[in-house]
Amino acid sequence: MSTTNYSDQTKAVHAGLEHGPELSIVPPIYQTSTFRFHSADHGARLFSGEEQGYIYTRLGNPTIEGLEKAVSVLENGYKSMACASGMAAIHTVLATFLNAGDHVVCSESVYGPTTTLLNTFFKRFNIEVSFVDSSNLELIKTALKPATKMIYIETPGNPTLAISDLTAIAGIARQVGALMVVDNTFSSPILQKPLDFGADVVLHSLTKFINGHADVVGGIVVARTEEHYLQMRKVLNLTGGVIDPFNAFLVHRGIKTLAIRMKTHCENARKIAAFLEDHPAIQSVSYPGLPSHPQHELAARQMKDFGGMISFEVKGGLEAGKVVMDNVHLCQLAVSLGGVESLIQHPASMTHAGMKKELRVQAGISDGLVRLSVGIEDADEIIADLDLALNKTGR
Repeated sequence: MSTTNYSDQTKAVHAGLEHGPELSIVPPIYQTSTFRFHSADHGARLFSGEEQGYIYTRLGNPTIEGLEKAVSVLENGYKSMACASGMAAIHTVLATFLNAGDHVVCSESVYGPTTTLLNTFFKRFNIEVSFVDSSNLELIKTALKPATKMIYIETPGNPTLAISDLTAIAGIARQVGALMVVDNTFSSPILQKPLDFGADVVLHSLTKFINGHADVVGGIVVARTEEHYLQMRKVLNLTGGVIDPFNAFLVHRGIKTLAIRMKTHCENARKIAAFLEDHPAIQSVSYPGLPSHPQHELAARQMKDFGGMISFEVKGGLEAGKVVMDNVHLCQLAVSLGGVESLIQHPASMTHAGMKKELRVQAGISDGLVRLSVGIEDADEIIADLDLALNKTGR
């Protein structure tokens, strides 16, 4: 079924579904490691690329392909590659396009393990990284070097919710011949489509909003061009970080409700952010939907809505933040994000603990910062839960 002219809500329900002769509404799970050839010549043609088909699940599988097609449609991309985790997706992109001696400009407010991967594993190959506040275009320009081959952006930033100007950064990348990569996990393709703003590659942790049910670990990479897709597909096939068919099935099922889930995440987050901003126990709140957010107008231009992630600092710093996290009941104290349930956590000691303290401070990740992934529960009940916990701080 062609979904070209439909809304994202309709695309989410139907994209990637190729109905076979059995006319099943739900695509089957091809839980197999390998596929039978019709003949020796048929197998040879598949391996040589003369004929398209399935050989081995690491190289391709109909269930996985359905998921990949769905995300490609939602991101307006050429093709996608589903991976075993978000980190497998990030590794695939970096391993494909970076060579010894290259330089990367990266958002300083970025998923913690991304920073660690660049600062440790890729540092072994003489790859240099400059972490900058990517919401400040002048800092990006200043960080550029002759060896810059990639500008890696996460927007909204994790966990500070800093917003980076996709169109402007894509222009900077083109001027210096660098690849622009965007981690779009916090937005999902329902709220933001970086390829439409000039990005070359987009990636997601499927674990988060796209799957939405906290029961799968996965990642995906979307390419704007065939050339980039083929380069990354070769690396993924060789390194083997592919998703398995059953997890691909679960994520594809989750996508069907992605648009309506994102609507509720955003509605709840707007209401909760306004509540937090007015609470006497709160020092500061970062949410792109608040007029007080420094990049609020930019977020309104490049995002369909403002997302379900909020960061806030409680008066009294880390100890007060611990009181809040230890006294919520509806909000679950756990890492990850983007599920139907609200999750609360402490970035400095949890998701971003692997970052050096000076990098955390540079990125605005204070010791007292709390990150809230707003779920789809009743917003007033989430607020009541947070209010009770905040009042226990005595502020």
